[in-house]
Amino acid sequence: DMAEPIQQLTRNNNPQERQTIPFTLIQRKEKLGDVLYEKRQYGKAKWACIKMKEKQYEQSICLGFMKLMRYICEQNSSGLYLGITVPIVTVVHTNEAQSAMTQAVTVAYYLPEVLQDEPPHPFDSDIVIEEWPATIVYSR
Repeated sequence: DMAEPIQQLTRNNNPQERQTIPFTLIQRKEKLGDVLYEKRQYGKAKWACIKMKEKQYEQSICLGFMKLMRYICEQNSSGLYLGITVPIVTVVHTNEAQSAMTQAVTVAYYLPEVLQDEPPHPFDSDIVIEEWPATIVYSR
């Protein structure tokens, strides 16, 4: 089921073709010269998002990522490979009291700059295009 997206990604797996999402670095935590995480602020932008709720958190992330990869690799209204932007973001959801994580996660792909004004529509109805306000992200 994933053979075509993986082949497409492999053909296009040139690191120079990966677009890093523009951000402002707010904080960097290091230990012995290794970066543990960064706190970043991303500007307002459009993202392709999918919300997943599998039994295990890791399953939700993996399945959400696979569905986004299909969108990136031609299963969209343009019929084209959209290009990779990094990072792919995982949003962890909490209960109303914000005291525990829920099983639901959102996996999100930043649409490349050239697609921000008119993003291709996904064929998968579970994927939605959302415009996010400026957002704080923790990155490893």
